Amino acid sequence: MTIDAPYSTDVGKILDLALAAGKEIMAVYETGFDTIEKSDGSPVTIADQRAEAVIEAGLRKLHPSIPLVAEEAVEAGRLPDLDQTYFVVDPLDGTKEFIKRNGEFTVNIALVQNAVPVFGVVYAPALGRLFWGGSVPGDNNRQTGAFAATVSDDQIKEVHPITVRSVPSAGLTVVASRSHLSEETASFVDRFKIAERVSVGSSLKLCLVASGEADLYPRLAPTMFWDIAAGDAVVRAAGGDVVRADTYENVGYSAPGHPVKDDFKSPFFIAVSSKSLLGEAGHQV
Repeated sequence: MTIDAPYSTDVGKILDLALAAGKEIMAVYETGFDTIEKSDGSPVTIADQRAEAVIEAGLRKLHPSIPLVAEEAVEAGRLPDLDQTYFVVDPLDGTKEFIKRNGEFTVNIALVQNAVPVFGVVYAPALGRLFWGGSVPGDNNRQTGAFAATVSDDQIKEVHPITVRSVPSAGLTVVASRSHLSEETASFVDRFKIAERVSVGSSLKLCLVASGEADLYPRLAPTMFWDIAAGDAVVRAAGGDVVRADTYENVGYSAPGHPVKDDFKSPFFIAVSSKSLLGEAGHQV
C-alpha cells in the first residue's frame, strides 16, 4: 500500500487492517455467498467472519494488551474482560446492504478510552471511500483531526482533512438509514427545515456528517457500540457531535469489566454538525 500524505505509523497500521478486511469482503462479494440468520434475526455471511478474523489477528499483534470487542465474537459468546481502554469492531457494518449488493457497507474499527471513542476507521470497500480520525496508542503525532481518502488498487490516495460544515441557510441535508428507518426517526426529521434527504446504509451516514456532506443523522432505533463507535470518533474529530436523543449529552461507551452482549447496546442518538441545530429547531440543548 502506498500513501500520498504523511501520518503516524500506528494509524497507518490500523488503516492497513481495514483495507485487508475490505479485501476479504470484496472477494466474497464478487464470488457469491450464503446468508445465515443470527439469534437476533439479523443476517451474517462468511464475509463478516473472514473480515473479523483479519482484524482480530492484526489488532492482537499490534496491541496485545488491549481487549477487543468484535461483533461476531460477541454473538458467539466470546466476550473479553474489559478495562477503560478497548477496541470495538464491526467487520461488516451494513450486512443487509451487502446482501442487496448496493455497495453501502463498511468496515468499522474504533478505540474507546474512558467511555469515549478516541479513534475510528470507517472503510467502504465497494465505494473506495476511507474515513478516520483521532489517535491510537503509540501515535506520536497525536492526530486530533479527521481525514478522508479514496482507495483504488489497494492504495490510499487523495488524503485530505475533513470537517463538519456550517449550518446552511437553505435547509439541512439529513441522512437516514436505508434499511432501518423507524417512524420515530421520520417524525423527528420532520421538525427541521430540510433541503435534502439522503438514504444511506451502514456507518457511512456518520461519515457524511463528518465530511460536511450532511448536517444531521438521527437514529431513533436500536444499534450496538460496534455499529457507531468508529463513525462517532470520526464525527467528533471533525468537529461535530453524536449525542443521546433523550439528553443531548454525548454518547458514552462504558461497559462493565465482565460484560454481556446487552451491555453494548447504544442509546438512540443524533449525529449533528453542530448542537446549535437542535436549539434552532426548538429543542433544548
